[in-house]
Amino acid sequence: MEGPSCPTDPMFDHNPWFKTVLPDYKELDTASLPAGYDSGCEFTSVCINTAMYLQWLVGQCLKNGVILKRAIISHIREAKSYSHTGKPADIIINTTGLASLKLGGVEDQAMAPSRGQIVLVRNVLPTMITTSGTEEGIAEILYTMQRPAGGGTILGGTYDIGNWESVPDPNIALRIMRRVVELCPGIADGKGIDGLSVVRHGAGLRPYRKTGVRVERDRLDDGTHLVHNYGHAGWGYQGSYGCAEGVVELVNEIRRENGQSLEGEPRLFCWDTQ
Repeated sequence: MEGPSCPTDPMFDHNPWFKTVLPDYKELDTASLPAGYDSGCEFTSVCINTAMYLQWLVGQCLKNGVILKRAIISHIREAKSYSHTGKPADIIINTTGLASLKLGGVEDQAMAPSRGQIVLVRNVLPTMITTSGTEEGIAEILYTMQRPAGGGTILGGTYDIGNWESVPDPNIALRIMRRVVELCPGIADGKGIDGLSVVRHGAGLRPYRKTGVRVERDRLDDGTHLVHNYGHAGWGYQGSYGCAEGVVELVNEIRRENGQSLEGEPRLFCWDTQ
């Protein structure tokens, strides 16, 4: 798989792919747009509290018999020795994200960090908002996401490719908050930045890949099968189910080549057809 990794580009297409998928997609007329914006659309989507969701995923893995181990490796071949069977693994799934840039045996030079900085506030803003750019340049963007279950509201952000800095920049934080309260003054009861109740500032490094996500087969020098699944940039959660399905398809392809019968195995996802 190859293609753009930046998650915001398709959202602003004149004829977006999701236009016919979402039942309530609507183009906004000029009167419905905030001042300074030329066009826009609205639709119903999904927002998750990632801190809770990740713990739920771990629980689902344990429930289904997955054995979790923590280790530090410098080369992908070292993962062979961590199979719960006590024998070398036949297939390794590489989901190391940004680490695929430096991990021995992978060392994908198409990988780079895409720095994202956010502000988490207690204030409520039920509507998720994303804009196509800001006056501060292409590295700074504007988006808001209210986390379910009292998780606060995320104010963003940046999409700064090649920037490895993991410490939040206070000047960027001020610009993020200023942009949000100017566009949505109600989030702070009209009090501007002073009306925001800040929980914390954060910065993270998205696993950006210049040539797009990599979901494909590979092999080690000793013949061990590899299946790669990395380079999702800022859309890892959104694309996780589809990419996971692609990985399973590739693993089953290898298993069939090795003479294994897959008859009677459970469906991958509940929406799969019989």
